[in-house]
Amino acid sequence: MATWQYYTMPSGTEAVSSCNALARFVDFGRGRYGGGGGGRRGIKLDRLILMRKWQLRPMKRSFSVRNVSSEHQQKVKDPLTQQEESPGSRHPFPPDASSITSSIKYHAEFTPLFSPEKFELPKAYFATAQSIRDALIINWNATYDYYERLNVKQAYYLSMEFLQGRALLNAIGNLGFTGAYSEALSNLGHNLEKIATQEPDAALGNGGLGRLASCFLDSLATLNYPAWGYGLRYKYGLFKQRITKDGQEEVAEDWLEMSNPWEIMRNDVTYPIKFYGKVLTDSDGKKHWIGGEDIKAVAYDVPIPGYETKTTISLRLWSTKAPSGEFDLSMFNSGKHTQAAEALYNAEKICYVLYPGDESLEGKTLRLKQQYTLCSASLQDIIARFERRSGTKVKWVEFPEKVAVQMNDTHPTLCIPELMRILIDVKGLSWKEAWNITQRTVAYTNHTVLPEALEKWSLELMQKLLPRHVEIIEMIDEELVRTIVSEYGKEDSNLLEKKLKEMRILENVELPAAFSDLLVKLKASPVAVSTDELCESEEEEEDDEEIEPADGKSKSVKGGIQGTKKKIPEPVPDLPKLVRMANLCVIGGHAVNGVAEIHSEIVKDEVFNDFFKLWPEKFQNKTNGVTPRRWIRFCNPDLSKIITSWTGSEDWVLNTEKLSELRKFADNDDLQAQWRAAKRSNKLKVASLIKEKTGYTVSPDSMFDIQVKRIHEYKRQLLNILGIVYRYKMMKEISASERKKKFVPRVCIFGGKAFATYVQAKRIVKFITDVGATVNHDPDIGDLLKVIFVPDYNVSVAELLIPASELSQHISTAGMEASGTSNMKFAMNGCILIGTLDGANVEIREEVGEDNFFLFGARANEIAGLRKERAEGKFIPDPRFEEVKKFVRSGVFGSSSYDELLGSLEGNKGFGRADYFLVGKDFPSYIDCQAKVDEAYKDQKRWTRMSIMNTAGSYKFSSDRTIHEYAREIWNIKPVELP
Repeated sequence: MATWQYYTMPSGTEAVSSCNALARFVDFGRGRYGGGGGGRRGIKLDRLILMRKWQLRPMKRSFSVRNVSSEHQQKVKDPLTQQEESPGSRHPFPPDASSITSSIKYHAEFTPLFSPEKFELPKAYFATAQSIRDALIINWNATYDYYERLNVKQAYYLSMEFLQGRALLNAIGNLGFTGAYSEALSNLGHNLEKIATQEPDAALGNGGLGRLASCFLDSLATLNYPAWGYGLRYKYGLFKQRITKDGQEEVAEDWLEMSNPWEIMRNDVTYPIKFYGKVLTDSDGKKHWIGGEDIKAVAYDVPIPGYETKTTISLRLWSTKAPSGEFDLSMFNSGKHTQAAEALYNAEKICYVLYPGDESLEGKTLRLKQQYTLCSASLQDIIARFERRSGTKVKWVEFPEKVAVQMNDTHPTLCIPELMRILIDVKGLSWKEAWNITQRTVAYTNHTVLPEALEKWSLELMQKLLPRHVEIIEMIDEELVRTIVSEYGKEDSNLLEKKLKEMRILENVELPAAFSDLLVKLKASPVAVSTDELCESEEEEEDDEEIEPADGKSKSVKGGIQGTKKKIPEPVPDLPKLVRMANLCVIGGHAVNGVAEIHSEIVKDEVFNDFFKLWPEKFQNKTNGVTPRRWIRFCNPDLSKIITSWTGSEDWVLNTEKLSELRKFADNDDLQAQWRAAKRSNKLKVASLIKEKTGYTVSPDSMFDIQVKRIHEYKRQLLNILGIVYRYKMMKEISASERKKKFVPRVCIFGGKAFATYVQAKRIVKFITDVGATVNHDPDIGDLLKVIFVPDYNVSVAELLIPASELSQHISTAGMEASGTSNMKFAMNGCILIGTLDGANVEIREEVGEDNFFLFGARANEIAGLRKERAEGKFIPDPRFEEVKKFVRSGVFGSSSYDELLGSLEGNKGFGRADYFLVGKDFPSYIDCQAKVDEAYKDQKRWTRMSIMNTAGSYKFSSDRTIHEYAREIWNIKPVELP
């Protein structure tokens, strides 16, 4: 039972001894010293130090247990006095500047990471972070103990990414200590904001997937839901982006070089992870996975504090290592140093990099190892907690009543076979029992409709790396085949074959033995494509292709085989045997959700239509959301003050529906003046950032037009930059006076990372920077147009850019963006969106009003027809689109060749061609819409009204709302507020 007493702290150097004593006293309350007599003698002595030498007196405090089924509260006893105490507040020290100053001084001297001579910014940051961590640990431990004692159902959110951003200001703000910390640091000669800039962003994520996960953790803590996050502790992150004359360069992240003050390594929380080996079967049929490569997963915990609540939940990150015994000392001493440490390196590299390149077999293997490590370590930890909380009588049937596992995309899919393996092989349950438990425990969030993101793993690789899991997956696949046959019958063999081909987990794999005679034609080889058919299919290609047939005679696809009339059919290669992870997610879980209304409909109608027809009750929508704490309250204090003033309180921070009250003031001149002043203040900060990061000077009086997100063809940064090129071309063709009259000054800002092996995305980055290098130095254009690429875009950069934004581009090809969350952040901060009807844009437009959203482009239901039209050669490009491509090829942006980039927009078919993402199709609509943007911006009263309406309409897009829906409709958990 956790109990605590809190003491007012002395100031100055005398705080040191009392802090040490207090720390031991608090640890005693948690039982860390309670096992032996020495510990009790120590605690008595510490209490004497606290109460006599330093004249400290315990403050009355409360700690009660709330029965979740009623309002009855149970009083608990103080561990020393054994007296019952009543509820009250709980802080490790009063949030006053004097106590905080003492705490920071203490950590600067006694938790040192720097030499003692100076108290400069890095040292001040670490001491400040350690000081606030003390406050978090009290609430953190209390939260953990409370959940343990109540044994409530807990949700576990598994994600390969958590894009946290900086923690210091968020933690201080959530605890309500901002003013006190500002004063304390001022007393010590420092500024809180400057101290905060010393913190590197945690390199645990890349894009919206990881940022969503982090917003969810913030909401879970704030709303008092019992939940944890699980991820991996990447030493070098994805990469740090540098922009040079050659485009993007990648270097390793260094966020852990000076350690991380927020994490606590749990040396007592480690789990074994196995790879390779073989599976043996006992005489009684029990399976044993033996041999292979064994490593350890070690837990590092990061506290996630809620806003204005004591609840502090955990993000548990796994790091990997091999036992020290794996270091071959004799080999090392013989001079074979690399080989001696090979086992250690192989274990540690699993958590080196987020999304290691997977072009090679080694890269694929490493990625699969990462995914299995996350799943296995997390499930072992979850099961150990379930067993501990269950006491002496573990009832496995109750596991889904205490545990909810949410798989954030397909990366944690191996949770399904791993949970089955543990329940069957380790805990001794039957297949039927384990399958029932697994399906009731696990749920899956789909984040994409892109085929390459619906992961498929090589069956051969998985058999080698995870042999037992493949056996389990094969059995699940057999169960699915049985269900499909039962559902569709055997009468229509073509229909049955089609359903089996589309729905099975195992792709290009023979049917299970029990069904081997079901469809004779499934056993036949695929029909070979004749040379005539090859010739016909290649007729439309521009170039002949020389290929080498089996007889060695040269052959032209157009002309046939030279020297003979006989046509030799090409051998059909064996299709790769694959494991479809998304199908396994749908089959193995009890719920599947999309992340925006339009996306969820696509999931049901297209991506998983066959499964939806089979199990319609599994499919749900959970539109994404973002935390208003980080994304308005803390990153945009000027706007926050205005919102609080006009809505009458800070209630909007927890109840974003209050934002809608701004609508009735949207035309108020006073509000509009304040609104524009706040926006300009934020733009000045971004102008300084741009100067620092790029060397370019921009005017805060220009419109700030921003597109920041992962660089990908479907997100269509290429459409944006081609639109800018068109704008630049038009400017150059008219006089200076006409330019100023026709065009609104713009600063066009890009940010985002292209995956290291994604060549086309890196070409887009290079093209953007080349355009900027030309436009930004053109004296004819001046401040009328600037093109900026902000390097190494991350959460901290976003926290500056988003409050300053006036126009934000969310222009993905309709139907391809699952949701997006940056669009929500921009809208919350009064930014007006230009976009397609894709992802959450649809719902944002509905809430903010059609007049306050710039819409263009094809609709999702038109995309397939437009691609078909293109393939048939019927697409006629707009003349302006052709002009822009010609202008780019003229060399105006330097000597680089853009043939590969522009070539992707040309032709009617072929890999990497035919404008799959419909840039050319949407270009004229986009250009026309941008002209409407210019006209609207010229009327600042209208523009400010639109801005206010965007903030007012963003109330629906709080992650608090999303988490309530997950908790109620998928996880079946309830809030548990600490007393």
